[in-house]
Parts: sequence; structure tokens; C-alpha cells
Amino acid sequence: MTPYERFRALHERAQAFIMPNAWDGASAVLLKRAGFEALGSTSLGFAFSLGRQDGTHAVPRDQAVEHAALLQRISGLPVNGDLEDGFGAEPEDCAATVRAAIAAGLAGLGIEDTTADAARPIHDFDAAVARVRAAATAAKGRILLTGRTDNYLHDRTDLDDTIRRLSAFAEAGADVLYAPGLPDMRSIVAVVRAVAPKPVNVLIGPEDATASLDELSAAGVRRISVGGALYRVAMTAVHEVATSMRAGNPGAVRGAIAGSEIASLFPR
Repeated sequence: MTPYERFRALHERAQAFIMPNAWDGASAVLLKRAGFEALGSTSLGFAFSLGRQDGTHAVPRDQAVEHAALLQRISGLPVNGDLEDGFGAEPEDCAATVRAAIAAGLAGLGIEDTTADAARPIHDFDAAVARVRAAATAAKGRILLTGRTDNYLHDRTDLDDTIRRLSAFAEAGADVLYAPGLPDMRSIVAVVRAVAPKPVNVLIGPEDATASLDELSAAGVRRISVGGALYRVAMTAVHEVATSMRAGNPGAVRGAIAGSEIASLFPR
């Protein structure tokens, strides 16, 4: 099976699966060793690793696609590329991003309704739908397309508009639907019902409660991602150890995983 076929099959199970987001080769192989069946890239983790801002086109399309393809080659797992807004405002920009992802062999990718403009962060409805439709036309049968609205990440806490957008993305041909930041299980269930039978991705779980894999599966969710959370967990560890070292404890670095252990996980 191709990475695309393997990735699509994961979404057809009754039980949800967790798709953690890797930001480099080492994190990708460690996540594979932990037993995950697919990975996502993270635009935040990758941009920050380069000392750049996320969501501003500071990382160009070709570099983001190649990064996601590297994660797939290194891990041997299907990878869903976090390719933000498709790297441009026009529908053709989104289609070009899909074609680039297909050429790189990626299993999937997402297209957001964001604009990379802080003054007007979300595309108008008609423009957002046209962009997903162009992406879906380019993707059809060759790569799994996630249509995503970032309403809740930009303080647009309008569930009706979020569902309207996701339903329109589903009609336009998106294979998976995603609205990060949904506040509770009621909202998640409403989204799942609105776009059924197409699968829904959620970001970790509701903001106001910790939801288990079983609970999210029971709600009808099919995929759970973590965005930049794992990268931030790693940076938290760096900060805490660095603080301890600066306070006079150079041995705070002891106990870390050996470099040789990580290296042994890379393909020969």
C-alpha cells in the first residue's frame, strides 16, 4: 500500500487514532518507536526550530513540503503535512501546494482558512470554500486532504459559522474536517454530526476538560493530533534543565536519552 492508502485506511476504522506531530528526524523516529501509525508535521515546531515565526509564510512552501517528506522518509510512516494556508491567498496557490505535496509523496496535508494577515486572520466564507475546492480537485484520489477552519484559534468562537465552513469544505471535496480549539465535547459532537460520514480530526481534546481516546472515539472523532504541543513539551524540558544548570547544577543534563540510541533508529 502507498502512504496515502495506509493513511486513508486509518480514518476508516471505528476507533480513533492519535497522530502526533514531529518537528525533526529524531522526534519522528522516537514517535515511530512509541508505536504510532502516522505522523503529522507541525508548522510551529518547524518554524521555531529555524528561528522563524509560524503562520506568516516565513517558511516557504518548498521548504515546508520537503521537511514533511523528510519526516516520512525517516520514519517510514504516512505523514500529514501541516502546510498552513496553502502558501497564498488564491485557490491556485492551494492547488499548487497540493501538487507539491503529491510530488513529494506525502500521505496527506491540510489547508487552513487563515490568511497570514494578523489584521484579518480568516478568509471570508466564499474565498475559504473556493480555496478548499481547488485543493480538493488537485488532491482527488492521490493525497488525503484536510479542510480546516481556525475560527477558534482567532477568537471567532462561533460554532455555527465553524460548522458552516466545515460542512462547505466537506461538500467541496475535503476528505477530513478539522477545527482546532473546539471548547467542549458538545461542540465536537455537533461538528462530527454535521459533516458525517466524513472523518473529523480534533486537537488533543476539548479545552475545558481532558478527554481520553475512548471518549473522543465514542463522540465520533477519527483522528487526534497535538499540533506544536510535543515541541513545546521538549522546549519546556530544555528551559527547566537550563535553569537548573544556570543555578549551578551542570549535572542536570544527566539521564537524557543517549545519542547512539536515537541514531540507531535512523534508517541505514
